[in-house]
Amino acid sequence: MSTKKISRALAVAATALAIGAGAAYAAQPAHEAHGGPGGWHGHFMKELTQLHDQLKLNADQEKQWQAALDTMKQGHEAMRANHEQMKNQFKAAQQQQILDLNAMASAHQQIEQKDAQLRQQTTDAWLKFYNGLNDQQKTTVSTALKQRFAKMESRHEKMRERWQQHHGAASAPAASQ
Repeated sequence: MSTKKISRALAVAATALAIGAGAAYAAQPAHEAHGGPGGWHGHFMKELTQLHDQLKLNADQEKQWQAALDTMKQGHEAMRANHEQMKNQFKAAQQQQILDLNAMASAHQQIEQKDAQLRQQTTDAWLKFYNGLNDQQKTTVSTALKQRFAKMESRHEKMRERWQQHHGAASAPAASQ
């Protein structure tokens, strides 16, 4: 991964205030993405509430927090609607004898552009909030993000290990034959 991509990824993650897997959150309903009502979404909202409580916001900061939270929630709902629309368009397209791959690709690209705008609006709202924090509050946010990054890396490492074990075990019998 290039330095530019790594920097962008870290900037998006950091400015999204512990959203971490925000794209997954925004792209899918929580019950579909993480095994049942509440699931990942409930855990995520609990983490955000804990962070909010630790920050001890003043009235102006509280307004910015609520604006960022509302922007994130609205973006999430809009992205869900976009993906439902795309799913319906693809279902309709499949009814044609000859698929119009150009139209399908165009529809997908339009949805991706809309989603990118929604993600940027969320990032901008969280940045506006973050920029209004004092140094102590920014340190609290930074600590929470670092902990979240460490948890994410640990989960990814466990997933890699399971994948390697599964594929290593699957290929071993084939190699011995």
